[in-house]
Amino acid sequence: MEHRQFTLEEANALVPWLEETFQRLTGMRQEQTDAQTRLDELLKHRGSNGSSSSNEAMQQAQGNVDRLARLMEERFQDILAEGIIVRDVATGLVDFPSQRDGREVFLCWIGGEEVIGFWHETDRGFAHRQPL
Repeated sequence: MEHRQFTLEEANALVPWLEETFQRLTGMRQEQTDAQTRLDELLKHRGSNGSSSSNEAMQQAQGNVDRLARLMEERFQDILAEGIIVRDVATGLVDFPSQRDGREVFLCWIGGEEVIGFWHETDRGFAHRQPL
């Protein structure tokens, strides 16, 4: 499969967007956790009170969980659509396919780094990052 190759400049140009996207994903994940907790509480108490208001609240909570899952999936797909390889969403760890000395390597970035300062071989990971 042919995939996009990034120059260091192209990859660095995407860093601010990536940082913002991963921060939004983190916020959405927290919101989804809260919505799921609310749904779980409603489900737990359902037996004790079968009123229609609790059914409405459950449908609303389930809708929130589902909506956030869809939004998170869309943001994730936005990153993949750029040709970026996501290694870990929680930390914002990604690789950009690139060329170095005529062979494919990965430029490596993790959330919080202002610019891409590392690379590694395609058969190696984060632990084998080398400074550019």
